[in-house]
Amino acid sequence: MLESGWLASQGEGFILANDRTLERKQLGLGSKPALVVVDVVKGFTNPDCALGSECADVVAANVRLMHEFHQRQLPIFLTTVIYRHHNQARVFRDRLPALELLVPDSRWIEFDPQLPIIDSDVVIEKVHASSFHGTSLQEQLVELGVDSLVVTGLTTSGCVRATVVDGLQNGFPVVVPEQAVGDRNSSAHRSNLYDLNAKYADVVDLDTAIGLLP
Repeated sequence: MLESGWLASQGEGFILANDRTLERKQLGLGSKPALVVVDVVKGFTNPDCALGSECADVVAANVRLMHEFHQRQLPIFLTTVIYRHHNQARVFRDRLPALELLVPDSRWIEFDPQLPIIDSDVVIEKVHASSFHGTSLQEQLVELGVDSLVVTGLTTSGCVRATVVDGLQNGFPVVVPEQAVGDRNSSAHRSNLYDLNAKYADVVDLDTAIGLLP
């Protein structure tokens, strides 16, 4: 788990070791957590794509987590960004032109082939950062009786962060296994993990996250 002096010890200058932090409680997971794998697709896991980065360790961590959820027959949701119409998320796409690669006939929207996806896993298409915004994720979680979330994927400072914050705002305790998330920018990755842990989620190591599963 990330501690209050963690970022300062990395020499990034994002916080001071004596900065004040709010008291917080670890909430852990409930009796029926769901795994939300955010955008572990070829466009983000293949560095040949403008959106991608070297993240083999992140993919491997997600593979391990998916196996653990499958063994326990716990629900898994996987998101991918697909722009099917010119006006979808137009401002977002105008700001980040590389997003134009994520269209229906592109290989970049396909899930990383290492992920052990099975028929019971649920695919969620989205057009914005959060896996909740404009999707059926919340309704499906409620229908399944899910009471907490493990959120993983790419990228920490973007779609993962947005999904974690919306998860909390929709009433779910959230756990983030730090080895199972990644970012193109290492400084953004570290600072966002610190901030997520401080306010929105329990950021823990992968083994600890697996140990929390019912």
